[in-house]
Amino acid sequence: MSKQRANLGFGDALSDLSAFVPTPKTAPKDKATEEAAVAAGFVSREPKAPEPTKPQRRRRTGRNVQFNIKAKPETIAAFYEIADANGWGLGETLEHAVDLLAKNNKV
Repeated sequence: MSKQRANLGFGDALSDLSAFVPTPKTAPKDKATEEAAVAAGFVSREPKAPEPTKPQRRRRTGRNVQFNIKAKPETIAAFYEIADANGWGLGETLEHAVDLLAKNNKV
């Protein structure tokens, strides 16, 4: 076997690529294309803006028992807001809430 490549017959056409201009990566969007996509029910796969990340709330506190509850989104947002406003962790905020409820109910 020879180690020479087979001649495919278009070597001269590829020897000079100076006139080659690459196309842009994304095609320009025009109004007609977008209207046709909406009319056809096309769902865009373009990446959406990233959602803001929540701050990490991890601390070494000795609290090691997990407590999962379901609540309304407004309640959870208010709980986080109280914790952040006071500089408390979530476990510490829960402890303060339980202490206040116990004092009010005289338990």
